[in-house]
Amino acid sequence: MSPSHPTAGRVAMVSEHASPLAELGGPDAGGQNVYVAQLARLLARRGHEVSVYTRRDDPRLPERVTTPDGVKVVHVPAGPPAPIPKDELLPYIPEFGAWLAREWAAEPPDVVHAHFWMSGMAAVAGARSLGVPVVQTYHALGTVKKRHQGAADTSPPQRVAIETAVGRECAGIIATCEDEVGELVAMGLPRDRVSVVPCGVDTTQFAPVPGARRPASAPRRLLSVGRLVPRKGFDRAIRALAGVPDAELLIAGGPEPALLGAEPEAERLCAIAEDCGVADRVTLLGGVSPTRMPRLMSGADLVLSLPRYEPFGIVPVEAMACCAPVVATAVGGQLDTVVDDVTGVLVPADDDHGLCDTIRRLLDDPARLARYGAAGRRRVLARYTWDRVADGVTQVYSAVSSVPSLSGVVR
Repeated sequence: MSPSHPTAGRVAMVSEHASPLAELGGPDAGGQNVYVAQLARLLARRGHEVSVYTRRDDPRLPERVTTPDGVKVVHVPAGPPAPIPKDELLPYIPEFGAWLAREWAAEPPDVVHAHFWMSGMAAVAGARSLGVPVVQTYHALGTVKKRHQGAADTSPPQRVAIETAVGRECAGIIATCEDEVGELVAMGLPRDRVSVVPCGVDTTQFAPVPGARRPASAPRRLLSVGRLVPRKGFDRAIRALAGVPDAELLIAGGPEPALLGAEPEAERLCAIAEDCGVADRVTLLGGVSPTRMPRLMSGADLVLSLPRYEPFGIVPVEAMACCAPVVATAVGGQLDTVVDDVTGVLVPADDDHGLCDTIRRLLDDPARLARYGAAGRRRVLARYTWDRVADGVTQVYSAVSSVPSLSGVVR
């Protein structure tokens, strides 16, 4: 613990499938990894002693790693040391929880912050006999996934019951948007234990890139970003493009470009583009590194974020940080982040004809697009910086434990 902050807390984070050290872009590596890594880094910089517990998925991994920011990452032996899809991890969670109980018995943390429902299950099991308070962030809820995916939902059938039991045992729950609060209350969890703290974005990295915009004579550029899964709504963007002449669509996400040919969703999207007669105006970029993303977003006339459901949705926030105007479906966290007719336009999740009209109308009004872009950047700076997120999270910690908030204090 840093001697400059003698009252700083011992924070244990549990993130069973999303390691802060993982490379992004895999099927189970995305926003949660970024969230855990950024929050842990900032809490450590504020003087807290932070350990992140994640499942060992490679026998070559050392048991413990300390990052340059002072975050300790602990690889927990639970199940075979090999990659396992997160929806198949439940049988190994009791082993994970028992290991945590033994680890913490010698030196209990002041608070445990669990990320995702199975992490909550392990965290509660590890902390229960020690009386250590657990704070839960679900990142996604089984009730929402089941409602939207139906028979295609690969979650274990016990998921919703376990999520509910974990929520009842936790000292505090952090929701990332207001829509999630309603879902939690509908599950029967107490509203007074739920706090809303959104996800954050690095506003130094995600910022307008000078010279990224193309000349007015170039085709208008539409950009969609995300994992290549059907729920992200890239097919809607392709179909809308058919009614938007003199525009191109870039889709960033999925594996590296050389591997796109073996990606089922990429094949499906290419077939849709062919059927709609826009294959020559649709480009699948494959995975784009976070360092390249700000230039890509800064050069877009519009960023389209069209998921059918979205627990939070960091893409609109990253786009707004780059002064890119956004068209987003009115679902989940996007209802909080995108202010309709201020930072962009919210559209229904099931109105393709209206989406096409909206895109055409916006592209014909560059002054309006510029106004949305500037307002988006201001909104992100006011609400979605990682410092703001760390402030909100540590306020929840301090409400349920001895951990001080140390808001804004960086060593």
